[in-house]
Amino acid sequence: MVDWDMNQIVGGRDIFVMTLDTLRYDVAQSCWQRGATPNLAKVMPATGWQRRHSPGSFTYSAHQAIFAGFLPTPVGPGPHPRLFAARFEGSETTTSETFVFDEATWIEGLAAVGYHTVCIGGVGFFNKQTALCRVLPGLFSESHWSREMGVASAQSMETQVQLAVDRLGESPADRRILLFINASAIHQPNCLFGMQTEDSCSTQAEALQYVDACLPPLFEALRRRGPSCCLIFSDHGTAYGEDGYHGHRLAHQVVWDVPYAQFLLDAVEGEAANV
Repeated sequence: MVDWDMNQIVGGRDIFVMTLDTLRYDVAQSCWQRGATPNLAKVMPATGWQRRHSPGSFTYSAHQAIFAGFLPTPVGPGPHPRLFAARFEGSETTTSETFVFDEATWIEGLAAVGYHTVCIGGVGFFNKQTALCRVLPGLFSESHWSREMGVASAQSMETQVQLAVDRLGESPADRRILLFINASAIHQPNCLFGMQTEDSCSTQAEALQYVDACLPPLFEALRRRGPSCCLIFSDHGTAYGEDGYHGHRLAHQVVWDVPYAQFLLDAVEGEAANV
């Protein structure tokens, strides 16, 4: 069985999804273990990040799969039931607790049942500057990107969070919202957030700590609107010299292993409910 009955969640809660672009599982879990990401720790399960496998080895392929309902897969033997699934004859990972849609993506499927869908882009595949980079943001009712949100900005996460808070506050309280953020800070060049001149696991960790420090206003804004369902995970990892490999769009364990967390946020007067 899936962890949640998504058919009970859809329609009753806002949905927040954030991809921490390029974040490795080992970096994320190390930060959690040493208490370096306290704001995420407040809402995440007590065991920290789940280790999962990415459905793709770089941003575009991973997000195409994720948006179709193929979220990062638990590492143990399957089958693993999915939270979202397009209607597909013979699917072995669709259950009675899966939100099933007729559209190609759960973004469009949620829009079809009344959600207002908002994308706050980060890395280049969300910048809308070319036909290719308009594909992913084009799935949403509204999408946003600026250079201040991109990979070269040392203020990317705070800029993305402020826009998210504004859009949550301006959206009608009686209409459910899907908010998606592609966090760009962890993607190279993440040495922007450290004292080094080259990217490494340590500079990626510093970028994650920066992201964590920016999150409280976003969680507060979600709570002010009412209960929400939250999914935070990486789309893929990246190599920093392991076995001679650098970067991603390649088949190495550090690229396939990604951190994943899901949790419920109650309204302002409540507390986060970990799952």
